[in-house]
Amino acid sequence: MNKQIVVTGALFGMVAVITGAFGAHALKSLLAPAQLEIWHTAVQYQFYHTFALLFLSTFSRFKNNYIFTAYWLFVFGIILFSGSLYLLSLRSALGWNGLMWLGPVTPVGGLLFISGWITLAIAGLRNK
Repeated sequence: MNKQIVVTGALFGMVAVITGAFGAHALKSLLAPAQLEIWHTAVQYQFYHTFALLFLSTFSRFKNNYIFTAYWLFVFGIILFSGSLYLLSLRSALGWNGLMWLGPVTPVGGLLFISGWITLAIAGLRNK
């Protein structure tokens, strides 16, 4: 196992639990249902890709560059996809209406996720 990948996955998992609980309890009275749904989507995708990172850690012993590329694609995908959704869902509550520019960042994070999964598939095909 790769320590960097495991620690990153564990930290993202911890943050996903915290943001999930925060959304379910503290934000419930502050955000509209549509904004809470956006928050929930961010938490969901963060969890999915946290598990993907932990899965990657089991293959890192092969020293395959595709594994480390997938790692970085998932990490930046979480930051851009989930991070932008967290901020977008909070923009009204915080009075940060200028955050509308983050809207196009979310699909970029999604493309990084897709690229990460493709890269993982290539790593699997190239593994002997």
